[in-house]
Amino acid sequence: MTQPPLRPPTTLQPRPKANPTSSSSSVGNRITIKTPLQSRAPSATRQPTSARPRPALISSDKAAVTLIRRVLCPQQTNVANDAWPIDELLPPLSSSNEVDLQLYTVIAIVVKELVYSWYGEITSDQAFVEEVVRIVAHCTRAVEGRLRKINLESLVFDEIPELVECHVLAYRISHGSAQASQRSNSLRAVYHELNPHPALSPVPDPSSETLTAQQSRNEVDYRQLLVQGALAVLLPTEDLENVCLRTLVTDVFAETILGKSIGGRVCEGWFVWTSITKLAEEVQALLKPRTTGKEIQVDSRSRLEKYGLLSERGDGTRPASNGRRSTFSEIVWRVLQYGYLTFISLQFVIVGLFTASSEPPRSWWSKKAAADSPMVQSSEAPVVALRPLLDFKIFSLMSSLVDLSFRMPWLSGSVALMQHYLIQSPFSLLRVGAVDGLLDQYLHHLLVTHFNPSLIPPVLSTIRTTLFPNNALPPPAPDHPSPEQQVEIRRRCAEALCALFPAVLHRAAGLSRQHLLQEVEMELDVWNDAYLNKHLAYQILELVIVRVLPEIGEKGVKELMEARGIDT
Repeated sequence: MTQPPLRPPTTLQPRPKANPTSSSSSVGNRITIKTPLQSRAPSATRQPTSARPRPALISSDKAAVTLIRRVLCPQQTNVANDAWPIDELLPPLSSSNEVDLQLYTVIAIVVKELVYSWYGEITSDQAFVEEVVRIVAHCTRAVEGRLRKINLESLVFDEIPELVECHVLAYRISHGSAQASQRSNSLRAVYHELNPHPALSPVPDPSSETLTAQQSRNEVDYRQLLVQGALAVLLPTEDLENVCLRTLVTDVFAETILGKSIGGRVCEGWFVWTSITKLAEEVQALLKPRTTGKEIQVDSRSRLEKYGLLSERGDGTRPASNGRRSTFSEIVWRVLQYGYLTFISLQFVIVGLFTASSEPPRSWWSKKAAADSPMVQSSEAPVVALRPLLDFKIFSLMSSLVDLSFRMPWLSGSVALMQHYLIQSPFSLLRVGAVDGLLDQYLHHLLVTHFNPSLIPPVLSTIRTTLFPNNALPPPAPDHPSPEQQVEIRRRCAEALCALFPAVLHRAAGLSRQHLLQEVEMELDVWNDAYLNKHLAYQILELVIVRVLPEIGEKGVKELMEARGIDT
């Protein structure tokens, strides 16, 4: 067998990646993607980054590159020393090479598991796979361009938290009604009445196979229509006219990606609890100090004392009463510790306020984005006015998650009154929380500073490894934990969340650690039912798609196809 020529395939020859723009009021538009995330020539040296990737992430990326080369670039597998990097063999999916790596890994998994399983038995030609990759690259670049035109601040911190809060409140109402009626299916029925969704209707009943089958068919049809509408907007006309290719891409996205994720294990209660546990452990690892006082004391001893050749200094001569720290000393160190934390917090707030006050107001960025956005100019709907960041639903969501209005109504009312006066005070000098106010600018500065595009590749990598463990589709074998194991998973999740709060907060709330653990477990029951979680998942998916592709919210799939000149 002769060795293939050392040149990239012509059909997948990439084009240069365009630099991202920075003309929008949203977080994603305010920040340009930094140099390590931009596409560059393979000979260019990468600038050092402040955050060094973890060894596990590096190992996962190496396995992902190997999978991509074997599945999507089989003609280059025999080339010594990996002659060309991935970004030169395949077309760009976005303006970031790290994001492209995660997306191409998912594409390679889908192609290997679902396309090669039947296509490889027919022919070894790579033309069909190359065509699929080209279509996906076209869609992802179009989606990235549209993402730069939407208000990500409002989407992530206001609209999505509002959906989550509605889910929590609807669950609590339906849970109370189900306990009063003492019916097994009353919880789902009441929740569906409060928070209906066409894909999850009618409410499945374990005693009726007809209702369960009908609901499953409605869910499948809904996913098909959702993907067909997105493809009708994103695909080029010549690709949209190819019925076979369009049907295959629709099935892959609707059943493999959405069906296996939202319709599968992602909405299960134990999966949500496991994800929360991992997130809490990551946060706790970041907050944990790297060295302790014990380590410093061991390093301070002499070499003779370490190996036991000389008794430690002060052994046998120090009175036992001096072994414990006196109460006065503990109070002094506690005051110094809290004073230092207060000083650091005030310094952080004051510096942030001065920095935020020197930047352009949010309304300026919004007007500039509206002027530069062709979608906003061509749309007949009026531009939605900016809302104060202090009025975003993310704050009311945090209050609803801990049920603050029920547990501490005095605190909930005080916070709501303070929020009202900061936004709508009769005195203009006190309206620091209104749009373009000092507090509003400060919150906007925090979002822009801490939520930047460099967080996207690690998040995508975590999602990929969760949905596709070991770079493959999850096995069809039953992997649901037993009821006893689910109780233990929920218990570990509650313990991980309680570990994030120091003991002083437990005492301030008047709760023991055991009582707090029981309260957190009770609140985690909101995510116990997969059928209820699907309502929230589909609503979030709809919201994101409509914000990115506003045409879907105005027209149906048939109307979108007819507007492109394609008969259905």
